[in-house]
Amino acid sequence: MYKVYSEMDNTPTYADSDTPLRSIFQPKQNFVAKSPYLNFDTEYIPKPEFIFPEGAGKQRDRFELAFGQIGSSCMFGATIGGMGGLYNGLKQTTLEGQTGKLRRTQLINHVMKQGAANANTLGVLAVMYSGLGVILAKARGADDELNTLAAATATGMLYKSTSGLRRCGIGGAVGFSIAALYCFLTSQDKLQGMMRSYSPA
Repeated sequence: MYKVYSEMDNTPTYADSDTPLRSIFQPKQNFVAKSPYLNFDTEYIPKPEFIFPEGAGKQRDRFELAFGQIGSSCMFGATIGGMGGLYNGLKQTTLEGQTGKLRRTQLINHVMKQGAANANTLGVLAVMYSGLGVILAKARGADDELNTLAAATATGMLYKSTSGLRRCGIGGAVGFSIAALYCFLTSQDKLQGMMRSYSPA
């Protein structure tokens, strides 16, 4: 219960029953405290909510997600490339019998060179995929799995477009396969709903 200190003797007295604070600081009959440090009903605490601009959706669109995707792709490429460069550097320096500072310098060169190359490759692919996805989403007015499949396929074909028609087709097929696997893993609820709607009664 909420205590009020008197001005005369500075002694605590309990608040009257008609005070609005009494309903907060006096627990309900079936109230179960969530913390030993809380002696009031936590239902009166306002829940935190996100504030969205007027007309905006409650989830980030492709343009906002693009920055995280590009950065994550660069970091992932740098990590994988650095590990591969370290392995190749250890193998090559061991075969050449290098030791000491010379071997350490060669290892750093291998790690930096291969890490930067892989980060650049995956970063370019992420930029192409995100850009095509944003363009398709704006053009169609919808953000769904079709944009993901089309953007991934076009990214693979565009990335290998200078290597001939055969490699261009292979790149598109690889992009489509990766996007299809991603859509299958992240959209199982939609697929199950479609199967139920088309299944005979």
